[in-house]
Amino acid sequence: MLQNSDMDWSETRLVFQDGADNAVSAILAEPALKSDRAVILCHGFLSSKESRTNRRLTQLLVAQGISTFRFDWFGMGESEGEFGHLTVSKCCDQLQRAITHMRAYGYHTVGLIGSSFGGLVSILVGQDHPELQAIGLKCPVPDFPEMLEQEFGLDGIEEWKRTNYIPDVTGGAEPIFLHFAFYENCRASNAYDAARNINAPVLIVHGKQDELVPLHQIHRLEDALPGAKELVLLPEADHQFGRPEDFRHMTVRLANWMQAHLSPSPSSRA
Repeated sequence: MLQNSDMDWSETRLVFQDGADNAVSAILAEPALKSDRAVILCHGFLSSKESRTNRRLTQLLVAQGISTFRFDWFGMGESEGEFGHLTVSKCCDQLQRAITHMRAYGYHTVGLIGSSFGGLVSILVGQDHPELQAIGLKCPVPDFPEMLEQEFGLDGIEEWKRTNYIPDVTGGAEPIFLHFAFYENCRASNAYDAARNINAPVLIVHGKQDELVPLHQIHRLEDALPGAKELVLLPEADHQFGRPEDFRHMTVRLANWMQAHLSPSPSSRA
């Protein structure tokens, strides 16, 4: 365990084990005055816990007295595992265990924020946790297979099945090894059905210029959610929220959603 701190908040590096005994690298950020409120941050595909979104959300949330817990998915960042053997099921297991660990750390008022692929996993796992106080989704991908089919084309999907390599969807030139089992596992994961079982208040922030996630997926996801919900569509935002004003709007809306729905405990944690 390594800890870094300043006058107002501290960050502690942690490791927990997933169901296959892979080490999952995580960071717990806590304000100086601790409470039982925390938000688990789930990064996107081919990203890491140190993504720009995760770091900015941590700054915003800790300033409001809310801790954050961010971690790397299987085979990404500093977590163990070979990325080529990634599946949605493995990530769901890791998020389930992250929620359990937050309870063990004394956090009982917990929310989730998932970005893109992390949004998909948050939906799938969120249905099993009625105790979650709020969920925030940044450009979530409820139907990952459809997005991949749109991105690669049917010929590209067949090439993937034959070779177990995909183009780098983050813009890199070199293909990436990812076993076709990932696609097959995605097809068995229905986020729309999962969303129907979520009762926590859900905020979705999406860009109308998103080049990866089709807008009809977002509207279908919104329709499936049975509880309190809000959809924020930013007219000029792309999948990365590359414009500074779009990035600021997205992160502030997500942080404020958590502040509004994670009611503070009457007493601080010891």
